[in-house]
Amino acid sequence: MNESGNNEKCPFCKSDRTGKTDEGEIEELMKRVEVNDAGSMMVLADRYYNGEGGLHQDRTKAIELHARSAELGSSGAHAQLGSIYNQGGDLKKAKFHYEAAAMAGHGGARNNLGDMEYRSGKRERAVKHLIIAASAGCHAAMQNLLDLFKHDLVSLDEIESTLTAYNNSCAQMRSESRDKYISKLKGSSE
Repeated sequence: MNESGNNEKCPFCKSDRTGKTDEGEIEELMKRVEVNDAGSMMVLADRYYNGEGGLHQDRTKAIELHARSAELGSSGAHAQLGSIYNQGGDLKKAKFHYEAAAMAGHGGARNNLGDMEYRSGKRERAVKHLIIAASAGCHAAMQNLLDLFKHDLVSLDEIESTLTAYNNSCAQMRSESRDKYISKLKGSSE
């Protein structure tokens, strides 16, 4: 089930997916990729990367698709490429893609940049990245800042102002339908 709770509709074209096989979904994705749909490229890339949906694992193909999606302006694709290169040890390429995603407003990529800067000994730059990401609502960045605060590497003023911005950002993301969905999930788990 996707995040909205609606797994019956294609997230791209809103067509009915009830009863579609993996093969049918992959065929649909490939058609969307042919017309340069960046989101479909990312989904197909993830399927190739993980060997899902009836596809054989092909990380080279996944990287190619993410790169095409990034060229079309997808910050998520840049973030994915950053993660792939980071895991593979190519920190120069990872940083390039994280920076491209972060400049486009991708909070997770900005958080990952903060982590890279911290590991390379650039604490001040790391904190700046984490503050920007947390202020935009990135939970992981807020957690990382709190961890740094516990070790006296971030001031109380920085934490208080960032926490206020984080809470404001999270409040702006709330919606009635989102809250109903969360309540429904909580109700089903009890």
